[in-house]
Amino acid sequence: MGGVWWDENSRLKRKRWERHQKLPDMLNTYQPHGGLRGTCSYSYFPCMPLKCNAEKATYRWILEPNSSLLHKYQLIELIEGAYLEGNKSLSNWDVFTHIPGHIKDDSDGDIADDHYHLYMILYILVKNFTNLLATGGRFGKVNSVGITFYNRLIDALLLKGIQPFVTLNHYDVPQDLEDQYGAWLNPQIQKDFGHYADVCFKAFGKKVKYWSTLNEPNVVVILGFITGEYPPQHCSKPYGDCLSGDSNIEPYIAAHNIILAHATAVEIYKKKYQVKQGGSIGIAISARWYEPLRDIPADCLAVQRALAFDIAWFLDPVIFGEYPPEMRQVLSLRLPTFSSEDRRKLQHKLDFIGINHYTSKYVKDCIFSPCEGGKTESTAFVMSTGERNGIPIGTPTSMPDNYVFPDGMEKIIMYIMQRYNNIPMFITENGYAQGSTSNDPTTDMLNDTSRVEYLHGYLTSLTRAVRQGADVRGYFIWSLLDNFEWLYGYTQRFGLYHVNFETQERTPRLSAKWFKEFLEGPEVIERMNRDLECLRSIY
Repeated sequence: MGGVWWDENSRLKRKRWERHQKLPDMLNTYQPHGGLRGTCSYSYFPCMPLKCNAEKATYRWILEPNSSLLHKYQLIELIEGAYLEGNKSLSNWDVFTHIPGHIKDDSDGDIADDHYHLYMILYILVKNFTNLLATGGRFGKVNSVGITFYNRLIDALLLKGIQPFVTLNHYDVPQDLEDQYGAWLNPQIQKDFGHYADVCFKAFGKKVKYWSTLNEPNVVVILGFITGEYPPQHCSKPYGDCLSGDSNIEPYIAAHNIILAHATAVEIYKKKYQVKQGGSIGIAISARWYEPLRDIPADCLAVQRALAFDIAWFLDPVIFGEYPPEMRQVLSLRLPTFSSEDRRKLQHKLDFIGINHYTSKYVKDCIFSPCEGGKTESTAFVMSTGERNGIPIGTPTSMPDNYVFPDGMEKIIMYIMQRYNNIPMFITENGYAQGSTSNDPTTDMLNDTSRVEYLHGYLTSLTRAVRQGADVRGYFIWSLLDNFEWLYGYTQRFGLYHVNFETQERTPRLSAKWFKEFLEGPEVIERMNRDLECLRSIY
């Protein structure tokens, strides 16, 4: 592999990993310092159904057996580590993160939260090609070590009364497939993804009742093939300055193959497994809300275009079998068409929509109004901004372009509800970032009143949508633990639990206690809110 993989920094990380290797005998009793005990242990809460009780407090959720889910969320690339263990092959993100300059703090996910060795403290599951298929494709052998690992993890979850919610793919693809045929740019990946999904359904489907094919495919395409910030770093000017790629053509090819890969997996599940396994399958989309910058018709139309180019780009085809008319009107023949075979495959509909929502922005029309930066058809002829007349849409957070705008939760849910006939929804990600490069759990980092206020506001907004009839089945906080946050490395912390990445010690934040109390009822939450007011006056 050369020096890229085993430089001095990697050797230091290897020593840390060897230290953690001594822990397997402790896994069944592992409880980090400060852990919550009992049925709500430090690392997870039992499966909590989500249903609004309008007679109770503003955002009271009552338990109803077999109704829905209320969870915290974690992902493999961000938390698992062990990137060269368990017969795992390399992903494009493994390669990408080891090239200096790609990640803000020059870190990588080689160890992250060391979930691979400490998995008894995790409860939501994301698989990927590289862990289960030796070469990533349909012609390679199934990785029995990976199958065993995930079966043990799923069994551990079920033993604790936790329903696994499995995502098949989040961002990364096998580097082998990238090298062989260009991964998402080649229709071959549809068959490889289908084979991989089939392996997962067969190996785990008797125990798993919720499957998401892909997480945020819109982010993969926009950042991977338009701006070139994510692997495979394809782009062209004026969007970015990459060594290869065409931002005007490739995004639509990649998106087309992703959509049909999703359809391939859904067809396999519906035909071979769903009846006998009794589960459901969907897809999770990154869903930012947009407000018109100006109160004029042109900006209102710009909002609709922005939403179509961001969300409907992927949801319209998998639900209606065609790309959104807002995109077709702008892009015309640049958008691919679905063949009769594609349309047949797309007839197998998903069972739910996953919504990842964090923030909102303003948009301005660039068709009838001049815009800085020469916005083009690939950006829907809109310009987005977080400010209007110098005033931000909401309180800025440490994550660039993320603002606290709770009303966006209700609005994005209602948009998806109305456009897609109220297909069942899950809020699959929602959370608040704290900027920090320190491993020390400082008082300011632990008394995360801003995160509590964020969750309070967004859950209240979610409740309003449910009261209007939105069929929201569950809610996931991003995230349980601080983790490796893609391009931002370890500089952004979303966890309810602070993680010292040197020692792997987990320390509960105020938000962890708040969320536990939130689940226990309105009386406890009212007391917690009074405590929050007191803390706010101190910090």
